[in-house]
Amino acid sequence: MSRVNFGVKPEMYPMPVLIIGTYDENGTPNAMNAAWGIITDMNEISISMSQHKTTANLAKTGAFTVSMATEDTVVACDYVGVESASKVPDKFAKAGFHATKSSFVNAPLIDELPMALECKVKSFENGILVGEIVNVNADASVLTDGKIDPKKLKPITYDPVNNAYLGLGEKVGNAFKDGLKLK
Repeated sequence: MSRVNFGVKPEMYPMPVLIIGTYDENGTPNAMNAAWGIITDMNEISISMSQHKTTANLAKTGAFTVSMATEDTVVACDYVGVESASKVPDKFAKAGFHATKSSFVNAPLIDELPMALECKVKSFENGILVGEIVNVNADASVLTDGKIDPKKLKPITYDPVNNAYLGLGEKVGNAFKDGLKLK
């Protein structure tokens, strides 16, 4: 194997495409695209993000939602990442998004994105948002046998090397099972 060094870069696969939903002080929904996020505990998500309208909103409301971007919503999900709500106050609507208020937190669920984590802000320090996941929901249309089905959800990932969005591939193994063959 011959390896090539690229230096220090934020390149890792897969990187989720997360759409962060918040309300402002007037109850107007906002959404932004964030790719640097990860589950950090059984009920916790951490997302690296700089100051935005979204961070100002979550500081006021103490809540946010995290929806999975999908193959069917690439254009709208990319738009909320390349446009600023500070410049375009109706960014959420211009993306074609519609909001339903979460029953668990003071943040919008995005009707067009069928899976979301509903979160309370635990902290936002040094550009790292940490949220307590209080509920995960999914539209019935993306369920099979009562479980979220990735083939129906069609989540996308961000390819930071080529600035591209990728769909998920096929199942290649069974977690917590295949490795047992080597025990």
